Amino acid sequence: MRLKLLPVMLLLAAAPFAGQCEDLMDAYRQAVANDPVLATADAQRLLVAEGVPVARAALLPQLSAGLSLDQIRGGGSQTTDNNGNIVETSGSGHTRDRNLSGNLSQPILDLSAIDNLRAAGAARDSQEQTYQAALQNLYVRVASAYFGVLQAQDMLDIDRSYEDSYKTEFEQTSARFKNGLSMEADVNQTKALYLYYKGVRIGAEDALKDARRALQQITGKPTGELKKLRDDLPMQAPQPNDEQAWVDAALKTNPAVLAARYAVTSDEHKVSAARAGHLPTLTAGVGYNKFGQWSNSMPGTAAYGPATTTVGLTLNIPLFSGGLVHAQVKQALYQRDADLGTLESQRRQAARDAANYFNLVKDGIEQVNSARDSVDAAQKSLNSMRAGYTIGTQSMTNVVFAIEYVANSQFQYAASRYQLVLDKLLLKQAAGTIDMHDLEAVNGLLQ
Repeated sequence: MRLKLLPVMLLLAAAPFAGQCEDLMDAYRQAVANDPVLATADAQRLLVAEGVPVARAALLPQLSAGLSLDQIRGGGSQTTDNNGNIVETSGSGHTRDRNLSGNLSQPILDLSAIDNLRAAGAARDSQEQTYQAALQNLYVRVASAYFGVLQAQDMLDIDRSYEDSYKTEFEQTSARFKNGLSMEADVNQTKALYLYYKGVRIGAEDALKDARRALQQITGKPTGELKKLRDDLPMQAPQPNDEQAWVDAALKTNPAVLAARYAVTSDEHKVSAARAGHLPTLTAGVGYNKFGQWSNSMPGTAAYGPATTTVGLTLNIPLFSGGLVHAQVKQALYQRDADLGTLESQRRQAARDAANYFNLVKDGIEQVNSARDSVDAAQKSLNSMRAGYTIGTQSMTNVVFAIEYVANSQFQYAASRYQLVLDKLLLKQAAGTIDMHDLEAVNGLLQ
């Protein structure tokens, strides 16, 4: 089968070249195509949107046509006496009736249908915002899973390096012990720590495998080698540098808040529609009817009546429906009250998230700088401890503590860098302003 050149060229341009590391945008493009969570939200959005034409149909003309054909067996000629009694029956056969009809109706006044249409429109808008929330959440989920792989890889590298370090310490201490320059306690201590970090390294390998599966769960594709976060991260404070500004933005543009707000609007229209069940409706109608009859036992007796056309207005006034309308109004009111509670919960959550992530970003900048300095200081301390142990001024315990401090400092530094980038995305997600450009900006931090 021959393939067109243009689609092939576009496919090659979109796919990463063999041997290259995947980046964040590659993962995002795969997620858009394969993420089941986003696909479900999209299908739900389209499903609810079809409620608008369904509700509109109740206000549009309704046209129907009908054709009935009935056959009556046992027909024939009959002779009766002066008293009306049948004395002779001759022949047998059947009689056929045919009825052709058509009806056209157009609602003129139906307030319930009008409010139902408005409710469907608001429900569509609510679901559209829910889909936007799912799309914005996908940006964060992909970035979080991507950095989860990088962080697990960093943790494995750290554990592997300290396994090697303790292995070296164990070997050197064993050699010193054989030469009478070290105590047996030092040998046992370094051996225990070497074996401990060996087990930790194995656990880190499993954690990395699971992190790769977590990213694959979103993208639907196996995770290859990923580009890493570069060392020089931008350290600018959020703009605007005002917590209340971010909270105000979240209350106005957060899609979860907007979805809840549209849901309440839809409920208000449903309340009006339910109350309109007590109100009269007015419908215009046009009817057409043509009837015919014939019998095979009495030739020449076919009869076709003239076509009739009926034009009129129908006024329907509900009087009593067994309490149905009253119960429907109460149901609609309860649903509105429930969604009002959801709206308030979403508003409070959005305000809290915006304030929280604003502070996390500002404090995260200081944490990254502090963690970087801590790594430098810890490494210098370790070098001094090792030199002191060699000349006998420091104990192996102090060297072990120094190694542990370096390991913790390196992990803290790596984790704080990833978290700072994620918190910036989460801040924009809380405000409802995160978009593709933000993900591309993060992708620009990879190398």
